[in-house]
Order: sequence, then C-alpha cells, then structure tokens
Amino acid sequence: LISGGSIVSAEAVWDHVTMANRELAFKAGDVIKVLDASNKDWWWGQIDDEEGWFPASFVRLWVNQEDGVEEGTSDVQNGHLDPSADCLCLGRTVQNRDQMRANVINEIMSTERHYIKHLKDICEGYLKQCRKRRDMFSDEQLKIIFGNIEDIYRFQMGFVRDLEKQYNNEDPHLSEIGPCFLEHQDGFWIYSEYCNNHLDACMELSKLTKDSRYQHFFEACRLLQQMIDIAIDGFLLTPVQKICKYPLQLAELLKYTAQDHSDYRYVAAALAVMRNVTLQINERKRRLENIDKIAQWQASVLDWE
Repeated sequence: LISGGSIVSAEAVWDHVTMANRELAFKAGDVIKVLDASNKDWWWGQIDDEEGWFPASFVRLWVNQEDGVEEGTSDVQNGHLDPSADCLCLGRTVQNRDQMRANVINEIMSTERHYIKHLKDICEGYLKQCRKRRDMFSDEQLKIIFGNIEDIYRFQMGFVRDLEKQYNNEDPHLSEIGPCFLEHQDGFWIYSEYCNNHLDACMELSKLTKDSRYQHFFEACRLLQQMIDIAIDGFLLTPVQKICKYPLQLAELLKYTAQDHSDYRYVAAALAVMRNVTLQINERKRRLENIDKIAQWQASVLDWE
C-alpha cells in the first residue's frame, strides 16, 4: 500500500474517540498520514505531531491525490455548451450518488466484519484466558471487567450474517440493509448494560493493573491472540464507540440513497430507531451516574454524622 517513500493520505469517515494511549483520535473529515498499513485492520498514522493506531475501516484513502479537477471545463471556457450537457450532468449525478452509496455500504460491511474480529479477540484472547486464572480473577471481577461482551458478540454475529445476505457483492449500491437494522432493533438494547457498566470496568482495570502481575498477564494475552499494541481498556471501549456510530453511518447512507430506491424508507426508519436506541442508552447511563453520585453523597453525609 505504501511504497516508493510516498506519503499516503486518508480522510476520516467516522469519528474515532479513544482513551487508549497508543490509539490516534480523530473526527470525521480529518486528514491522516498513513505511515504503516501492514496490518489490514489497524493502521499506524499521524495527525500533526500525534501518532497512533486507528481502525483502517474508519478512513477512506485518497486516490489520484496529485490530480487536478480539470475535466469538463473546456466547453464552458470556449463559450459554448453541448445541448446534451444537462442530460450528461444528470447522468453523472446519478452515477456519482450510486458510487457514493456503494462506498458507504462497503464501509459499513467492512466495519462490521472488523468489529466481529475485535469482539472475538476480546472474548477468546482476554476473557477465556482470565477464566483459566481463578487465582487472579473472581467471577465478580470478570463480570465487572467484561460485562455482557459475550452476549454482544453472539448478537453481532447474527446481525452480520443477515447483513451479508442483504449485501449485493456485484452492485453494492443496490444492497438493501435497512431491514436488517429493523429486524434486529430489539437486540441492540443489550448495549445498554455494557455501556452502563463501562466506567466500573475501567476503574476495576485501573486498580488491578497497579500490580505488575496483571500488567504482564494482559500483555501476554494480547500477544498470544496477536492483537495490535493497545491496552485492554482500549479494546473494551470499542462496543461503547460502536453503538454510537450506527446513527452516523445510517445518516451517511440515507444521504446517498435516492427516494425511489427500494431501501430508502427502511434506511430512514432504521436511522430513527438507532438514534432512539443511542439516545435512550445515553439517558439510562446518565441516570445511573446521577444515582451513583447521590449514593456517594449520602454515604459521605452518614460518615460525617
């Protein structure tokens, strides 16, 4: 991908929010210098003076980066227009929209496949190994750290299987993936439990990794599973990021879906559903955090008394 000493640039398609030190955070629209693309799932890149890992599926490589936009201007400059110019322009618009829809569909499929691998790595690379070490982890600790990650993994595998059935490999823009989101809408609520638990998971990990034994153990798990060089808390943040990205992806898809496309009304409905899911999950999380703050305040008052 990167050869001849040239710098390849990519544009961020989705926001990448991270708390991991080795990951590169960015917003949609940011331009990233791709420095290492030897791993197909995670690339190493740079924005200004910051470098780090980021998911390859979150960016779109720039092609023909040195080419100018000259095509199609000569007739105007010569002072005359082809009578069929309007028809040609309309044809290009439809073609461009179809291509953009195909790009968004392909990006959604790519991120889903990558996410499944990510969940598998967490479940098999970390959780499975932790269960073997009863001398280091209690059932309660594992529940706090990993929450219902296995339920999410099972749900996502079923969701992706149905997405693959709806994916049109030859003409991606003709794919009808809106119904998949509607059919699985109830399943996305399992993310609520995981998101509500995530802060406790971070606190438990922070406490454990003060002990070098746990640091070495988690690093050994990562190396054994051949995962990229990111701490476990960075991997566990991904489901929280993922559920928040669905509305962004569907909004992008709807933008490039013609109203007469068979998938249009389903994508519009799916966007409304996923916005509601993320809104409700965030609201539940906020309420629980407020309840926790009240409980802490009450405890401090009782201690003071």
